Amino acid sequence: MKLPILSLTTILTLTLGTLQTAQSQTIPKEELIFLTSEWKGERFPDGRPKISDDLVRRAKEINIEEAWVVLKNEGYNCQFEGNWKIVHDDVVIAGRALTAQFTPSRPDLEKNIKDRGAKQGRIGNTNSWPIDMLSKGDVYVADGMGKIVEGTLIGDNLANSIYAKTGNGVVFDASVRDLDGLSKIPGFNAFVRDFDPSYLKDAVVTGINTPIRIGRAVVLPGDLVLAKKEGVIFVPAHMVEKVVQTAEFIALRDKFGIQMLKEGKYTPGQIDSQWTDTLKNDFLKWLDKNPNEIPMKRSELDEYMKKRTW
Repeated sequence: MKLPILSLTTILTLTLGTLQTAQSQTIPKEELIFLTSEWKGERFPDGRPKISDDLVRRAKEINIEEAWVVLKNEGYNCQFEGNWKIVHDDVVIAGRALTAQFTPSRPDLEKNIKDRGAKQGRIGNTNSWPIDMLSKGDVYVADGMGKIVEGTLIGDNLANSIYAKTGNGVVFDASVRDLDGLSKIPGFNAFVRDFDPSYLKDAVVTGINTPIRIGRAVVLPGDLVLAKKEGVIFVPAHMVEKVVQTAEFIALRDKFGIQMLKEGKYTPGQIDSQWTDTLKNDFLKWLDKNPNEIPMKRSELDEYMKKRTW
């Protein structure tokens, strides 16, 4: 079998693309892989874990409370943050985190960062640099120090660029401007500390694709971001499959349990206690009669239930 012969132009393009990806973030790719070493699956060229599109899609339908319980039981105690202002209450955000760290600016720090950025081909203010790295399904997550006045990381122009690249929204421990314009972007959403008419000032990006803190939560690049009205939860990439499957199973149990209660076949005490074999068998029969209620493959559900203690 003959291997394709690549032109010099193609080789240079691929090489430069890899170098630009490596230079765009502020920790080495190897360090990012080390920090997320529990993840054993596919990765982006920048080293971030690449959670499957199917899991991201399914995660959009699960409840934050159920995801929180699974993470809490596994010792992940700092993954949820609440107290947000939201552009659209009814638009859920689910995707892979691309992170940015902002700090107060000072002349020497900002000069060095911008000089390095210029050599790397960076254009514009540093708050636009993470946007250049976004891809479909990403969520731009930024620690903006909780700054509101002169802490506006984006307005409607940058928001349109973000949505065009990702089909998703943003989560900022900071503010944004142009609320009217943001609200007119169909499908876009922003979870922020507040809205303010001011421009960004005295803030500079000091980390891209680095671990960051969002309120009381810690976020690593590639984490699953799930943002709903009650708040935002950040699920470590290697935990996503377990979180999604468990949440989906709990939702199925609840649907079955509610139906049984409405029919008067079981009491609340029976539904909320350890299930008997009879109750389990009725649940399995219900699954057979209601295949459209099952969000995953039936074989995947059956395999999950073998390990379930109910």
